[in-house]
Amino acid sequence: LFSPPKLVFMNLIPTSPMLDEQTVQAADGGFRGLQAKSRKRVFPVHHNQEPDPVFEAYSYCNTPNHTEQAWEGHSPVDYKLLSVHVMIRHGDRYPLYAIPKTRRPSIDCTLSASRQPSHPLLTSFINHMGQGARGHWEAQLGSISRLPNHSVCEMGELTQTGVVQHLRNGQLLQRAYKHHSLLPSDWSPRQVWMETTGKSRTLQSGMAFLYGFLPDFDWTKVTVRHQWSTLFCGSACECPARSKYLEEEQRRQYRLRVADSNLERTYINMARTLGVLTRQLRAANPIDSLLCHLCHGLSFPCVSSGDGGTGGCLTMAQFAVIRQQQLDDEVDRRRFGAYRKYAILAMYPYLNRTANKMERVARANEEGRQPRLGGEEVFTFSSGHDVTIAPLLSALGLEEAKFPRFAARIVFEMWKSPPTTQGQAKNKAGKSERSKSDRKDGEVFIRVLYNGEDVTFHTAFCHPSDHHTNQPLCPLKNFLTFVRKDIFSIVNATSYKEACYKLSG
Repeated sequence: LFSPPKLVFMNLIPTSPMLDEQTVQAADGGFRGLQAKSRKRVFPVHHNQEPDPVFEAYSYCNTPNHTEQAWEGHSPVDYKLLSVHVMIRHGDRYPLYAIPKTRRPSIDCTLSASRQPSHPLLTSFINHMGQGARGHWEAQLGSISRLPNHSVCEMGELTQTGVVQHLRNGQLLQRAYKHHSLLPSDWSPRQVWMETTGKSRTLQSGMAFLYGFLPDFDWTKVTVRHQWSTLFCGSACECPARSKYLEEEQRRQYRLRVADSNLERTYINMARTLGVLTRQLRAANPIDSLLCHLCHGLSFPCVSSGDGGTGGCLTMAQFAVIRQQQLDDEVDRRRFGAYRKYAILAMYPYLNRTANKMERVARANEEGRQPRLGGEEVFTFSSGHDVTIAPLLSALGLEEAKFPRFAARIVFEMWKSPPTTQGQAKNKAGKSERSKSDRKDGEVFIRVLYNGEDVTFHTAFCHPSDHHTNQPLCPLKNFLTFVRKDIFSIVNATSYKEACYKLSG
């Protein structure tokens, strides 16, 4: 099974503090002004001093204890929502690594509405998952539990916090789109597409999201599809050049780490406390476990003296040094550039598939077209990892965006403007005369949102100069041209095949 080698920065966390979020009510006609205010928060805030790496770690945790802000579903008046495509990162999980000679964090991975954090839908969600045998599951997913169920979490297992994060995400989008008639009450199996990688944490996160979005959904209408690659590249995963760019990125990371003397001293001191070799501690990726302690409000691990170590506790100061190096690595990654090239080749198959789906729905909504029996695929939902979201952000040109937190989401919305007459169009162009011509079909547009913030005009295909006063959205044709042509310019190619194989040729 293909998955890209794990990069150290994949355990990174956002590079700017998360601002307090509050529920936003958009006033009629105020979309453009509100949108302009919303587009900046997902990007790093420039400080006069270096940001506090510990403070920023908490935004990575994404603890579900605040009211979420979301700009999904906001549009100019009379625009029609045609389709929505969502990519999520799984929710909060137990560590993938154990710190040598320390006790693993004590976290219960069973679900209970009486334990915090909880959610009003949690009990009904648990009951609904018990009926999952009525759904359709691709063979690779059939043996995976639909709920986390270990009283002592297993490595990488989704926690109750992770379930609640995605119940909230799904419910948030359900509320955002309920007035737009995206899905009829009697939606058909063809209209909803769900896919997930083969890890329990992504499948379970996906089910929590789907239940929040479609509470008490009809299992017989749902097919859960398996994506064997974390890049969601389907049958187009073979790409030698992508592997070469990834190797360049890994070498850059290594050079930066070994040049950081403060990081090396920190690892030596931590290893001395534990009584292990420094290289053994590095291999255990201690930041992964320490982040779990931080997110769950647990004290950092301690050991007794003896057994080769001095004893004591790992400290917040040591955590901060490792975190700071990761933040430095994010800056150096953007400067070096190899990761962007990797990301473009990694996520092209997913972006191309999304573009094709959008184009089909747009054509089906052309004026005069007869609706297809069973409807079109209007809600596409993919449940992945940080190694999915991070390259997708980079490929879209959102390199300044925060690193994917637990339960991060990228949302693509497709909208259609109301039809006009030529007379209306002329009047908008500044001419007073009006004609009685045939109606002109509305135009189709795209919005991109990251964790609820509108980032459309930060993407590589829609720059601020494209943001005209009379049109606050981005034309779909910009996105289609980007995916099918312009995306390859950064790797000096004109097609995916050429970009993938010219280096090996």
